[in-house]
Amino acid sequence: MVVAGSVSGVCTPFLGIWSWNETQLLGLQTFSPCLLNAAVTWFPSIYLWVISPFYFLYLRYNNKGYIRMSRLFKTKMVLGFTLILLCFSNIIFTLWKIKEGTPQASEFLISPTVWFITTILAVFLIHSERQKGIRSSGVLFIYWLLCFLSMVATVSVTVYQHQQGGFPEDTFYHLITYFYSALIGAQFVLSFLADQLPFFSEILHDSNPCPESGASLPSKATFWWFSRLVWQGYRKPLELDDLWSLGKENSSEEIISQLEREWKKICNETQCTKQEVRFERGEEKRVDPTFPSETEAFLQRHQNFRLPLLKAIWKVFNITFLLGTLSLIICDIFRFAIPKILSFFLEFISDPEAPAWKGYFYAVLLFLSACLQTLFEQRHMYVVMVLELRLRTAVMGLVYRKVLALSSAMRKTAAVGEIINLVSVDVQRLMDAVLYLNGLWLPVVWMTLCFTFLWQLVGPSALTAIAVFVILLLLNFIITKKRGHFQEEQMLHKDHRARLTDSILRNMKIIKLHGWEEIFMEKILSIRRGELQALKNSGFLFTVSLVSFHLSTFLVALVMFAVHALTDEKHILDAEKAFVALTIINILNRAQAFLPFSINTIFQAWISLGRLAAFLQLEEVKPRAINKSPIGEECISVQDGTFAWSQESSPCLQRINLAVPRGSLVAVIGSVGSGKSSLLSALLGELSKLEGYVNIKGSVAYVPQEAWIQNASVKENVCFGQSLDIPWLDRVLEACALHRDLASFPAGIHTEIGEQGINLSGGQKQRLSLARAVYKKASVYLLDDPLAALDVHVGQHIFDRVIGPGGLLQGMTRILVTHAVHILPQVDHIIVMANGAVAESGSYQELLQRNGPFADFLSQSEQEEANHSQAIGRFGSIAVVLVGGVRASQQLFQGLLHDVARSPMIFFEQTPIGNLLNRFCKETDAMDAVIPDKFKSVLGFLFGLLEVILVIVVTTPLAAVVVLPLMALYIGLQNLYIASSCQLKRLESASRSPIYSHISETFQGSAVIRAFQAQDQFIVQNDSRIDEHQRASFPRLVADRWLATNMELLGNILIFTAAFFAVFSKPHLSPGIVGFSVSVALQVTEILHWLVRSWTDLENNIVCVERMRDYIKTPKEAPWTLPHNGISHTWPAMGQIEFRGYSLRYRPELALALRNLTLKIHPREKVGIVGRTGAGKSSLTISLLRLIEAAEGGIWIDGVNISQVGLHTLRSKISIIPQDPILFPGSVRMNLDLLDEHSDDEIWRALEMVQLKSFILGLPGQLQYECSDQGDNLSVGQKQLLCLARALLRKTKILFLDEATAAVDPQNDLQIQAILRDQFSDCTVLTIAHRLHTVMDCSRILVMDNGVVAEFGTPPQLLAQRGLFYRLAEESGLI
Repeated sequence: MVVAGSVSGVCTPFLGIWSWNETQLLGLQTFSPCLLNAAVTWFPSIYLWVISPFYFLYLRYNNKGYIRMSRLFKTKMVLGFTLILLCFSNIIFTLWKIKEGTPQASEFLISPTVWFITTILAVFLIHSERQKGIRSSGVLFIYWLLCFLSMVATVSVTVYQHQQGGFPEDTFYHLITYFYSALIGAQFVLSFLADQLPFFSEILHDSNPCPESGASLPSKATFWWFSRLVWQGYRKPLELDDLWSLGKENSSEEIISQLEREWKKICNETQCTKQEVRFERGEEKRVDPTFPSETEAFLQRHQNFRLPLLKAIWKVFNITFLLGTLSLIICDIFRFAIPKILSFFLEFISDPEAPAWKGYFYAVLLFLSACLQTLFEQRHMYVVMVLELRLRTAVMGLVYRKVLALSSAMRKTAAVGEIINLVSVDVQRLMDAVLYLNGLWLPVVWMTLCFTFLWQLVGPSALTAIAVFVILLLLNFIITKKRGHFQEEQMLHKDHRARLTDSILRNMKIIKLHGWEEIFMEKILSIRRGELQALKNSGFLFTVSLVSFHLSTFLVALVMFAVHALTDEKHILDAEKAFVALTIINILNRAQAFLPFSINTIFQAWISLGRLAAFLQLEEVKPRAINKSPIGEECISVQDGTFAWSQESSPCLQRINLAVPRGSLVAVIGSVGSGKSSLLSALLGELSKLEGYVNIKGSVAYVPQEAWIQNASVKENVCFGQSLDIPWLDRVLEACALHRDLASFPAGIHTEIGEQGINLSGGQKQRLSLARAVYKKASVYLLDDPLAALDVHVGQHIFDRVIGPGGLLQGMTRILVTHAVHILPQVDHIIVMANGAVAESGSYQELLQRNGPFADFLSQSEQEEANHSQAIGRFGSIAVVLVGGVRASQQLFQGLLHDVARSPMIFFEQTPIGNLLNRFCKETDAMDAVIPDKFKSVLGFLFGLLEVILVIVVTTPLAAVVVLPLMALYIGLQNLYIASSCQLKRLESASRSPIYSHISETFQGSAVIRAFQAQDQFIVQNDSRIDEHQRASFPRLVADRWLATNMELLGNILIFTAAFFAVFSKPHLSPGIVGFSVSVALQVTEILHWLVRSWTDLENNIVCVERMRDYIKTPKEAPWTLPHNGISHTWPAMGQIEFRGYSLRYRPELALALRNLTLKIHPREKVGIVGRTGAGKSSLTISLLRLIEAAEGGIWIDGVNISQVGLHTLRSKISIIPQDPILFPGSVRMNLDLLDEHSDDEIWRALEMVQLKSFILGLPGQLQYECSDQGDNLSVGQKQLLCLARALLRKTKILFLDEATAAVDPQNDLQIQAILRDQFSDCTVLTIAHRLHTVMDCSRILVMDNGVVAEFGTPPQLLAQRGLFYRLAEESGLI
């Protein structure tokens, strides 16, 4: 296509590229046809021909389906062929003119030919894109845009030539130009539209696909494809179903697998999997030879583990990051073009003779440059933030997979709270670093360019600016380095707090039973004070840094202009020089602020990267430690096995030789700490195999000593990911004695179980754990003392119907750890463990004849049976009342802690631990750091925006006509955004908690998960939760970009307004005023950018405050203390307990658990409490300690109604040891004496009484030895003995015992019973009995049945009645 012009034999040379004639309309410039033809023809064509090969290559490898011929495609093709026809007609017409003898310039033939060929290429691209499923083409959009701009210039010149009288001479060329321009315009308009979905596209099967995939380039650039969700959120609250499905490129399955593959590859190359790291506790201590120390360093500081992880991350995400960087570089090109354009604009303002069109041209150029800067900057932000989401997905997935693979030794050093910190705080800091990574080098480029421009403006005086900035940079460098130390200190406090908080939340029932809430609240608040002090110190330094940032523009300008003016009288500071320099200094100021901020962010991320890398390189369970060879007769074979908790610790099992035939039942017995549970761990591959050979044939099912229960329904817990077999499930539930329990559950088998089975009794949890193993139909069953937590008759039922020779597991290989001597004659083989080795093994009769360790074990048991009347059971520990009212450094945190601690037990049964951990970790971190910082930023940028508007309106009052509607649009966009963004933030926060809960649950049950080989099932569950979280996170980040882009584009209109009206009012304005107005207006994009970001972050994070206050209105317990209740400090003096018509229900919608209990227990009386599972025995504990308030009636102790006594006062007067022995993170001494009331000598005497003195003396640090979370670095029996020692240290008049010696061996049991009998002879003792012989010497026995008192009397009386007690005794083999 050519421009109608001269038809002489040669192209008219040049009519004047720039025409300064003011008589033209607005001074319109005129180009020569030669120059215009070259620009119009070649520029769009060169673009398309250069990019086409690469685009065809892209289409070849990115087939998205096939789009059938739609109306849009047909319209584009018709227009394309029409364009081809016009070009061809133009060529034919030119050839005809030449043939007729009319001279034609070569451009009149070459240009249509180039257009003809290029248009054919464009039409072919349209067709190819349809075949490859491209719904909207960015390549062709840019091509049609260039063509459209070219044709605008063409039409302008054509109209001008018509005004000069040239139209009649070249009518054909004029008509062709108009037709061609119209067709180009139509194609350009159509390029804004997207075609229909292609066939065979995955999106067709997606119920709610993301609209971005089908959006046009303009829609993608301005994020208008998001507008529909904004309007939807404005009209009604958004739900999770309203959010788009997650694209494959953002899914966990796609992203995590990539990073995991690269990580394993790099680890194998560097042999990093052979290295071992410990958890950092803030101090370095020597490694325990048997158990890894709890205070050992998690994330050792000087280990160079970061680089392998960084390398893996870079390999996965480098292309995306580089694309984002490219957008940022293009953005900066336009950023630095603006000062140059401003210089030309101010030069125009200063020249009274300059034509007006130049001013309008520069105004438009400023506007376009600012718009392009905005679009490329927001594209960079979008790409980087999507990368952040992908990085979070990948790293969280990697951490979760590591949790599943952690060795037992490493798991004992870790705590759930610390892992939650890794996936919340540390991963977030890693994400933040992605955005600021370019801030390490890009500000240096900015500074170099700025100083170059300043040198051109003010000469050597620019050196003074360099000096000032160097001083400020050094100051910020020192500040950043010092802040790093405070931030490390803060993270150590944060880890410690998270670890303790997690332990408290998981063991809240134990804490409430003892009245320890205030003690642990004070411990958390003490850590919190140290954390806040570090945060305060860091914040003070950050404030100094911010002050230097805000003063830098003023200081640099003042010094530089002063030096420039004073060094030479010829130096004149005019408007152009001053305001262009100020614009450049503003860019320089941003660089000066951005660099230290980026360094600070990267430094934080570097610390977090080290923590993550160290965790990912902890020792794992070796998958090949256990062979699965089917060869040989034995089902389980161990030859010369030596095992340790870790490769570096001393062996805990030595010289193990074991051969278990298929289908046999093997019992493992021995004293506490002899290695029974360790033997099962070795067979599971949980211990490090130092020497020997282990082989197991077939699948394995494992029942741990401490039952692990999922936060899921009963059915899901039993089936554990396997297909539902209803007949088999019913048989399993019946054999495991769960039918009666299910009948009492609200929804039967579909009843949801709370986290860690908090709404189940210990026996119910253990039977559910056993049912899970039985349902699997495995070849090998490893059972770690599952009978200890059960009543004797229930235990016998389980043995007969499940484990024993006639049970469901007959024919399967079973290894049973047990202390139950009465079942030993029924097993096929017995293994006696002592000091980590097999002392002897054989059948029951063989071992009796040898008269060795097994005979000694039996004799101890017989002695215990002869003295069973002296056994009292399990003692309760200290309940302590602490004076309330601790001071917290942060009101919301203290309020949250108080509200949670004051909540009743039903709250913890119904609230996932992940929700609470989310508030104590993620939400607290946002409250500490993000909200105050963003609030200050919002105020600063808001006043900056008002300053800009005020300057523009005062300088050019006509601008108010545009400014006021712009402000209305600002407010409208902001309101639309806020409505949707806050809802998206809530959805995002709500979807985060299940991730934390699942990680926590998996960490606790990783051994069970590995034993059942259910890792893949749990990985899928975790990936699904992460994807749900990302579904909410992705729209939220798009919402931010939608608002920022459109707000900044409106801000660019403000720039254009200031420049346009400055040109319009040029005769009335001085250059200085114009320079001030426009230079201030140029800051509006930057101000809006940061105002939007700060406001967005503030709006999104302010939800944290709302979430932290969620529990203010939840029901609370009765007061902990009552100041004027008339109770003596010596109460109760006797220990008399009386129930008067007492009834109890767990929740309003449930039936009564205890019904109309009326009975009296005399002072110093010993009462045994027996009954079948679900009879109401544990409900008596709950009643007496008021974990649930009475539905009817009441309980009186020494004549005082306990409902009139403060909860802590009551609970401090009753000692109890519940069924599950629990220790908290801290020293042995702290666990024994929380209030520090006793001397070391008293503590050692208590330990000696429970046979633990020699064991504690052998530990590193002795009484200061650090117990891990839940006391996992001690055996269950050792933990029970420590709980007994805790009870011995402080005696109360009322003791509640719950089978205190269930997990200890017979010899220790005998000695402990004697000690308890002597120490608590003057106390009222209530003993819940699972083993009936432990209560046969009680004064009276209370028999519970279905929540009522069935029988109550002395043992002889009850036996004589031949009622329920008689039947229970008969089932236990006592009669």
